[in-house]
Amino acid sequence: MNKVYACIDGLAATAAVIYWAAWSAQRLDVPLEFLHILERDPDRSAATDLSGALGFGAQESLLGQLSEIDAQRGKLAQEAGRQMLAKAQERARLFGVQKVDGRMRHGEVVDGVLDMEPDARLFVLGEHFHATGFAKLHLDHHVERVVRAVKRPVLVVTSEHFAEPERFVVAYDGSATARKMLETLARSPMLKGIPALIAMAAADTPESHVQLQEAHKVLTDAGFLAATVLLEGEPEQALPELVQAQGNILLVMGAYGHSRIRQLVVGSTTTTLLRLSKAPVLILR
Repeated sequence: MNKVYACIDGLAATAAVIYWAAWSAQRLDVPLEFLHILERDPDRSAATDLSGALGFGAQESLLGQLSEIDAQRGKLAQEAGRQMLAKAQERARLFGVQKVDGRMRHGEVVDGVLDMEPDARLFVLGEHFHATGFAKLHLDHHVERVVRAVKRPVLVVTSEHFAEPERFVVAYDGSATARKMLETLARSPMLKGIPALIAMAAADTPESHVQLQEAHKVLTDAGFLAATVLLEGEPEQALPELVQAQGNILLVMGAYGHSRIRQLVVGSTTTTLLRLSKAPVLILR
């Protein structure tokens, strides 16, 4: 586990992914590698595989032209990918990252990520779209599949802009999984020196306050400046509202939780919180 891998695709969030990956690599003091995966376009394949339909008297030259166009598209995609990787490495070096590389692959994003996982400390990737309301939309399938598949931390970039976090917010529910996530966070150098806010959406009971105090102790014992807040209402509404009011932050949560927080991470559909957060989300196992 000695690299940050950043998946870049040239879409709107790519620049922010580059800078979040560079920032993370510096904080973790590990090399950075950009990964660009050329996926086969099923729509294009269906449009260009016309050999059966054109078999009756079709000129061979037409099929040849279609194949040539497909090949040209492939070459253009590879050249665009090479330029994208080169530009990403240049930006990362300007950011201050000393060890940075790039790699291009063919295939599925999740397969490429899984191949890199044994050597990965962190994966960084961006959303293709962002929900604008509290509607239960599916998250971008690349993000959902990667979060489901890998056992390493994943940083999901939810904005087109990068700003260093002034604070990080931990979505906490008092479960054993959440406590394990908090202990992992306390041991990591990634967020050392950044103030923490432990947020829990739950009923105002003595048990909730005890759970928050226990979480607070985990971080303060590790040297963090930490505060806690108990939120009223449903987590899927209260937590995004809190995040939006915090300015430049990083939201931290476990990949699987307990009670309602479990619905806020990865289930049959990705959580409302992950979909709606305007802050980047660090997902820990």
